Amino acid sequence: MGKARTDLKRAVDLFLALVASLILIVPIGVVALCVRLTSPGPALYWSNRVGRRNEIFRMPKFRSMRIDTPTVPTHLLDDPSRYLTPIGGFLRKSSLDELPQLWCILKGDMSFVGPRPALYNQDDLIALRTAEGVDALLPGLTGWAQVNGRDELPIPEKVKFDVDYLQRRSFFMDMRILAMTVAKVLGSKGITH
Repeated sequence: MGKARTDLKRAVDLFLALVASLILIVPIGVVALCVRLTSPGPALYWSNRVGRRNEIFRMPKFRSMRIDTPTVPTHLLDDPSRYLTPIGGFLRKSSLDELPQLWCILKGDMSFVGPRPALYNQDDLIALRTAEGVDALLPGLTGWAQVNGRDELPIPEKVKFDVDYLQRRSFFMDMRILAMTVAKVLGSKGITH
């Protein structure tokens, strides 16, 4: 992607993040309050994530799991549902837990569209993405893998979608992925926990 297209993507990210933050300020406050009232601990959960060029950044989410949950990808927990807070399942199915990531987009650590940021300890995913050059991309709030399976995809399949996005990315593909994301979120498809 050339510098002009990279600059356009950043400008679109900033504009959309500012507009979304203004529109969603009240729902964000309500969700934060609900998280605090329904389980002990902070409203936000900050995790170390892998960004562009495998640099670590801190990514917030509304806390959907209890504070004693092990720091591993959810699919590696023996029974993820037992760690959910009373409203955790709803937050995940509705993707409301992702709203604080608008902060990362404003900061420039993330984009609206790109590969979902790996946890710092997802060595297999990080290694595959690095081998394929996907680490050159900013991670995204949503991505090509998310609209093609989300939690249901095994890691090698996710990386294939990441590589496909790397090779085909464009403004119009990003707009398509955003539109598909809205449809998926409204239908709560592809979310296993």
